[in-house]
Amino acid sequence: MNRHFLLRRTLARVLLRLARWRTVGAVPERGVLVGAPHTSNWDWVLTILLAWENSVNIHLLVKKELFVGPLGWLLKATGAVKLDRSDPGATVRALIAQARASEEPFLLGIAAEGTRSRGEYWKSGFYRIAQQTGLPVTLAFVDAPSRRVGWGPTFHPSGDVRADMDRVREFYADVRGIRPDQATPPRLREEDRAARED
Repeated sequence: MNRHFLLRRTLARVLLRLARWRTVGAVPERGVLVGAPHTSNWDWVLTILLAWENSVNIHLLVKKELFVGPLGWLLKATGAVKLDRSDPGATVRALIAQARASEEPFLLGIAAEGTRSRGEYWKSGFYRIAQQTGLPVTLAFVDAPSRRVGWGPTFHPSGDVRADMDRVREFYADVRGIRPDQATPPRLREEDRAARED
């Protein structure tokens, strides 16, 4: 392990211990990470510490408006990727090409809820990217009551969106975010479309 990763891991372990949080789960080498529940800016901090503690890099999609001043520098330094929400396809296509071209560990982190406020649906980008690239989906989580942040189960989308989302709902059923009243239940618009077609 190089010195850079060693320093980050040491720092992460110290900060997690001081905050009384712990990391759990098996680290995936490649995949699309679903980060949920996303109810606080602290979710981003905990996700970075999770990555550093496990000596991995996560390409976190973050809206481009946040890349200003010292925060912009910090986001770049921690591996965040600018996302233009008016044209997200360009960013996603570049990341897909990067994932396909390399055999190196590749983890793309997406807050599927898309916002820290409660909404009606999750964004389906994580599911579509996994299908297009063949990358598996890993369910990452922040659970405030147990003060755990970690890696949950990994699966390959089957194409049956309702069945796959049932797996997602089962996993997150007992997970509570830092502000649980702000969490968006795991549901995709595509599930409603599939139900109408049946």
